[in-house]
Amino acid sequence: MSADTDLPLWTPSEERVARTAVVAFIRTVNQRHGTALASYRDLHAWSIAEPAAFWEAVWELGEVIGERSGPALVDGGRMPGAAFFPQARLNYAENLLRPRDPASLAMVFRGEDKVERHVSFGELTTLVSRLQQAMKAAGVGIGDRVAATMPNLPETIAIMLAATSLGAIFSSCSPDFGERGILDRFSQIAPKLYFACDGYWYSGKRVGIGDKLRAVVPHLDSAVTTVIVPYLGEAEEVAGTLPNGASLDSFIAPFESAPLTFERVPFNHPVFILFSSGTTGVPKCIVHGGGGTLLQHIKEHRLQCDLHPGDRLFYFTTCGWMMWNWLVTGLASGLTLCLFDGSPFAPKPSVLFDYAEQEGFALFGTSAKYIDSLRKEGLRPVNTHDLSKLKALTSTGSPLAPADFAYVYEAIKSDLHLASISGGTDIVSCFVLGDPTAPVYRGEIQAPGLGMAIEVWSDDGKPVVGERGELVCTRPFPCMPVMFWNDPEGTKYHAAYFERFDNIWCHGDFAEWTAHGGIIIHGRSDATLNPQGVRIGTAEIYAQAEQVPEILEAIAIGQEWDNDVRVVLFVRLKAGAALDVELEKRIKTQIRVGASPRHVPAKIVAVTDIPRTRSGKITELAVREVVHGRPVKNTEALANPEALDLYRNLPELAS
Repeated sequence: MSADTDLPLWTPSEERVARTAVVAFIRTVNQRHGTALASYRDLHAWSIAEPAAFWEAVWELGEVIGERSGPALVDGGRMPGAAFFPQARLNYAENLLRPRDPASLAMVFRGEDKVERHVSFGELTTLVSRLQQAMKAAGVGIGDRVAATMPNLPETIAIMLAATSLGAIFSSCSPDFGERGILDRFSQIAPKLYFACDGYWYSGKRVGIGDKLRAVVPHLDSAVTTVIVPYLGEAEEVAGTLPNGASLDSFIAPFESAPLTFERVPFNHPVFILFSSGTTGVPKCIVHGGGGTLLQHIKEHRLQCDLHPGDRLFYFTTCGWMMWNWLVTGLASGLTLCLFDGSPFAPKPSVLFDYAEQEGFALFGTSAKYIDSLRKEGLRPVNTHDLSKLKALTSTGSPLAPADFAYVYEAIKSDLHLASISGGTDIVSCFVLGDPTAPVYRGEIQAPGLGMAIEVWSDDGKPVVGERGELVCTRPFPCMPVMFWNDPEGTKYHAAYFERFDNIWCHGDFAEWTAHGGIIIHGRSDATLNPQGVRIGTAEIYAQAEQVPEILEAIAIGQEWDNDVRVVLFVRLKAGAALDVELEKRIKTQIRVGASPRHVPAKIVAVTDIPRTRSGKITELAVREVVHGRPVKNTEALANPEALDLYRNLPELAS
């Protein structure tokens, strides 16, 4: 490791560390259990050794509302099969709508520069109450599904809270999904109620979805009503053209605000159905439980992100990404949610930092791709915005490149907890993420999450340090999926996580422990490259290639060639740049010097677009299939499926 990467980019002051919730939590654990924990790493080791005591302490930290009796963990050596708080009962929505000053601010919403709203806690509970009564009247009860194709609006959160307050299961996707993408998801779960918007704004343009809904709704015949939420002012018109359609106003009109009621259910009764975003078939329906989701998010918000009641939490996310679920649970910790819908660059590149300054974000959550785009745009909020209230910036969706770590401290804020985080839809949370008491090193995720028994294993199932391997979790945790929908024997569930190593969660990430005890994610293990039998993470190549000024972004695959695999790098270039011999040489040199000779691509090809999932992740597997002339089964998972055509039958790859 070079000297510059061995020095931290940021170290929290002693005063800052002393004020963290982690230090206070350690003090509580020591007093209660007679331990002598002195650091986050001590706390992590204890949380793995004593999982029942740890998760009980998180329950108490979050002042979880519910009935807790019996053991905190049964069958703690089984994955799957362990049961956390098997005798407890709670309601997820009740914990998010815990008593609070009705005048306090629950949410702020911005839809680009078109809409701005502040929603008090009293206004939120009034809307949830009316929705709850309307859903009850429509026959929604325990275990029923409520689905929504919605922007990241306050109404979307209210719909979710009303549904889950009744013991129903909520599922959502964003309105930019195509007809097939919506039906591939929701037709599998047969919702009793279906909510959708009349349209949305993106890059300053009105995008109505009435035509799409008229194609979708007749195929969701399980829904007794389709409720249209106004955003473009066309809800009544759109609802009138749909079978059993109603506008939101007419749906809740018969009901006045009344005290909320909450159906308490077993600890891990299903609360959310999320969907895999892969391109290998119809999306998997991943079912998450209310108690596990709640405890995990409380832990991550309070301990890993050091957020406190009254802080403002922002995450740039759509309702089709698990970070939306992560964001909304912030209400359980008394946080004010800052919502945004639309393009993060509309009406100008600084729009999210304008929002951060004006509303005083404590945490700014976003994707690695967004940070990289800011760097390439040359934006320097450190010179233009007052971000004095901003304590933390989190990045996920893909590995954050080392150059972007440096950019955050140079161009956004120097005194900032930058936490690259990684987990996913499968656990509706994180395996590895921030430690607010520790230094931040370039290119590294700081720490394993508390209560998460993370290791990196070699192909033969041995723990390794300083070597690349599979990211695994060796002990149960409460936010494991309850099940997959329509998988009664658990066959698909077992195959997804436990087929590789018995009784061990194999997450599908290619990872490496660092000398600082941090983690580097080198990309998805199913997308790793194997030239001459050596495993190479794609993220390692991107980190170098995207330092070349002419490259906007890149995607790498392994092409089967001459009884081996050769690395092919596709690059999207800045306007006016051309992939000539000189540029190709510079790209290869950068990769050779910054990574290794084995990382150097055999072929470099310029393309005008790179396919992405709707949550913004580039899709190496889909590109690999197209290059090899194989079909991509679920193009509806892609935001820009037409980009795949750029990779078909390329003459550059025929020799």
